Amino acid sequence: MSDFKTADLCDEFADELEVCLAQFRIFGGRRSFSGEIQTVSTFEDVGLVRQCLEQPGQGRVLVVDGGGSTRVALLGDRLSAKAIENGWAGVLVFGAVRDTEALATLDLGVMALGVVPARGSFSGTGVIGASFQVGGVEFAPGRLVYCDTDGVVVSSRRLHAL
Repeated sequence: MSDFKTADLCDEFADELEVCLAQFRIFGGRRSFSGEIQTVSTFEDVGLVRQCLEQPGQGRVLVVDGGGSTRVALLGDRLSAKAIENGWAGVLVFGAVRDTEALATLDLGVMALGVVPARGSFSGTGVIGASFQVGGVEFAPGRLVYCDTDGVVVSSRRLHAL
Protein backbone atom coordinates (compact mmCIF):
# COMPACT_ATOMS: atom_id res chain seq x y z
CA MET A 1 0.00 0.00 0.00
CA SER A 2 1.16 3.52 -0.74
CA ASP A 3 1.44 5.97 2.15
CA PHE A 4 1.49 9.27 0.23
CA LYS A 5 -1.25 11.85 -0.13
CA THR A 6 -1.63 13.63 -3.47
CA ALA A 7 -2.50 16.86 -1.63
CA ASP A 8 0.81 16.67 0.27
CA LEU A 9 2.69 15.94 -2.97
CA CYS A 10 1.06 19.01 -4.54
CA ASP A 11 2.12 21.15 -1.57
CA GLU A 12 5.70 19.90 -1.65
CA PHE A 13 6.29 19.54 -5.40
CA ALA A 14 3.84 22.04 -6.95
CA ASP A 15 6.27 23.06 -9.69
CA GLU A 16 7.01 19.44 -10.71
CA LEU A 17 3.51 17.95 -10.79
CA GLU A 18 0.68 17.99 -13.29
CA VAL A 19 -2.74 17.75 -11.65
CA CYS A 20 -5.32 15.82 -13.66
CA LEU A 21 -8.63 17.71 -13.82
CA ALA A 22 -10.67 14.67 -14.96
CA GLN A 23 -13.02 13.61 -12.17
CA PHE A 24 -12.07 9.98 -11.58
CA ARG A 25 -13.87 7.82 -9.03
CA ILE A 26 -12.27 5.04 -6.97
CA PHE A 27 -13.57 1.51 -7.56
CA GLY A 28 -10.71 -0.77 -6.45
CA GLY A 29 -9.83 -2.06 -3.00
CA ARG A 30 -6.68 0.09 -2.90
CA ARG A 31 -7.70 3.66 -2.17
CA SER A 32 -4.26 5.01 -3.04
CA PHE A 33 -1.77 3.64 -5.54
CA SER A 34 1.13 4.81 -7.64
CA GLY A 35 3.62 3.57 -10.18
CA GLU A 36 5.31 3.96 -13.50
CA ILE A 37 2.82 4.51 -16.31
CA GLN A 38 2.08 2.11 -19.15
CA THR A 39 -0.51 3.39 -21.63
CA VAL A 40 -3.24 2.02 -23.85
CA SER A 41 -5.40 4.12 -26.18
CA THR A 42 -8.55 2.37 -27.37
CA PHE A 43 -12.22 3.11 -27.89
CA GLU A 44 -14.82 0.72 -26.47
CA ASP A 45 -12.42 -2.22 -27.01
CA VAL A 46 -11.01 -4.35 -24.18
CA GLY A 47 -8.56 -6.37 -26.30
CA LEU A 48 -5.41 -4.31 -25.74
CA VAL A 49 -6.28 -3.70 -22.08
CA ARG A 50 -6.36 -7.47 -21.59
CA GLN A 51 -3.13 -7.89 -23.57
CA CYS A 52 -1.32 -5.43 -21.28
CA LEU A 53 -2.68 -6.85 -18.03
CA GLU A 54 -1.62 -10.36 -19.07
CA GLN A 55 2.01 -9.12 -19.10
CA PRO A 56 4.17 -8.62 -15.98
CA GLY A 57 3.10 -5.34 -14.37
CA GLN A 58 6.18 -4.87 -12.16
CA GLY A 59 4.25 -2.44 -9.95
CA ARG A 60 3.20 -0.22 -12.86
CA VAL A 61 -0.13 1.52 -13.42
CA LEU A 62 -1.97 0.91 -16.68
CA VAL A 63 -3.53 4.18 -17.85
CA VAL A 64 -6.29 3.55 -20.38
CA ASP A 65 -7.47 6.33 -22.69
CA GLY A 66 -10.93 5.08 -23.50
CA GLY A 67 -11.96 8.38 -25.04
CA GLY A 68 -14.11 9.14 -22.01
CA SER A 69 -16.80 6.71 -23.21
CA THR A 70 -19.12 5.30 -20.57
CA ARG A 71 -21.15 3.23 -23.06
CA VAL A 72 -19.13 0.07 -22.33
CA ALA A 73 -16.71 -1.03 -19.60
CA LEU A 74 -13.01 -1.44 -20.35
CA LEU A 75 -12.24 -3.25 -17.06
CA GLY A 76 -14.08 -5.70 -14.82
CA ASP A 77 -13.40 -8.28 -12.12
CA ARG A 78 -11.71 -10.89 -14.34
CA LEU A 79 -9.19 -8.51 -15.88
CA SER A 80 -8.57 -6.96 -12.47
CA ALA A 81 -7.80 -10.40 -11.02
CA LYS A 82 -5.38 -10.93 -13.93
CA ALA A 83 -3.76 -7.55 -13.14
CA ILE A 84 -3.19 -8.58 -9.51
CA GLU A 85 -1.82 -11.97 -10.57
CA ASN A 86 0.68 -10.22 -12.86
CA GLY A 87 1.84 -7.57 -10.38
CA TRP A 88 0.12 -4.38 -11.56
CA ALA A 89 -0.37 -1.66 -8.91
CA GLY A 90 -3.48 -0.24 -10.53
CA VAL A 91 -5.53 0.70 -13.56
CA LEU A 92 -6.70 4.24 -14.34
CA VAL A 93 -9.51 4.21 -16.94
CA PHE A 94 -10.62 7.32 -18.83
CA GLY A 95 -13.89 5.51 -19.44
CA ALA A 96 -16.02 3.02 -17.54
CA VAL A 97 -15.59 -0.14 -15.46
CA ARG A 98 -18.01 -2.84 -14.28
CA ASP A 99 -18.28 -5.52 -11.56
CA THR A 100 -17.82 -2.76 -8.99
CA GLU A 101 -18.78 -4.82 -5.92
CA ALA A 102 -16.02 -7.32 -6.77
CA LEU A 103 -13.53 -4.55 -7.68
CA ALA A 104 -13.99 -3.00 -4.23
CA THR A 105 -12.74 -6.21 -2.61
CA LEU A 106 -9.60 -6.60 -4.74
CA ASP A 107 -6.12 -5.45 -3.72
CA LEU A 108 -5.77 -3.30 -6.84
CA GLY A 109 -6.04 0.40 -7.46
CA VAL A 110 -8.88 1.07 -9.91
CA MET A 111 -10.13 4.52 -10.88
CA ALA A 112 -12.48 5.39 -13.72
CA LEU A 113 -15.00 8.01 -14.81
CA GLY A 114 -18.00 5.79 -14.21
CA VAL A 115 -19.62 2.40 -14.30
CA VAL A 116 -21.73 0.49 -16.83
CA PRO A 117 -22.62 -3.24 -16.98
CA ALA A 118 -21.92 -3.76 -20.72
CA ARG A 119 -18.39 -4.70 -21.73
CA GLY A 120 -16.43 -3.55 -24.73
CA SER A 121 -15.45 -5.67 -27.71
CA PHE A 122 -12.25 -7.74 -27.87
CA SER A 123 -11.10 -6.69 -31.35
CA GLY A 124 -7.74 -5.38 -30.16
CA THR A 125 -8.01 -1.97 -31.81
CA GLY A 126 -5.96 0.92 -30.50
CA VAL A 127 -2.35 1.58 -29.52
CA ILE A 128 -0.13 0.43 -26.66
CA GLY A 129 2.55 2.81 -25.43
CA ALA A 130 1.36 6.07 -27.00
CA SER A 131 1.33 9.34 -25.05
CA PHE A 132 -1.98 11.15 -24.65
CA GLN A 133 -3.57 14.02 -22.73
CA VAL A 134 -6.46 13.62 -20.31
CA GLY A 135 -7.64 16.30 -17.90
CA GLY A 136 -4.79 18.62 -18.88
CA VAL A 137 -2.10 16.05 -18.04
CA GLU A 138 0.26 14.16 -20.32
CA PHE A 139 0.19 10.43 -19.63
CA ALA A 140 3.25 8.77 -21.17
CA PRO A 141 5.09 5.51 -20.55
CA GLY A 142 7.82 5.99 -17.98
CA ARG A 143 6.19 8.94 -16.21
CA LEU A 144 4.93 8.40 -12.66
CA VAL A 145 1.30 8.60 -11.57
CA TYR A 146 0.01 9.02 -8.01
CA CYS A 147 -3.69 8.35 -7.31
CA ASP A 148 -5.77 8.64 -4.15
CA THR A 149 -9.13 9.87 -2.87
CA ASP A 150 -8.14 13.48 -3.66
CA GLY A 151 -7.28 12.83 -7.30
CA VAL A 152 -4.53 12.03 -9.78
CA VAL A 153 -1.15 13.73 -10.24
CA VAL A 154 1.65 12.94 -12.69
CA SER A 155 5.38 13.58 -12.50
CA SER A 156 8.35 13.05 -14.75
CA ARG A 157 10.43 11.82 -11.80
CA ARG A 158 9.89 9.72 -8.70
CA LEU A 159 8.71 11.96 -5.85
CA HIS A 160 7.86 9.31 -3.31
CA ALA A 161 8.70 5.67 -2.61
CA LEU A 162 6.42 3.60 -4.82
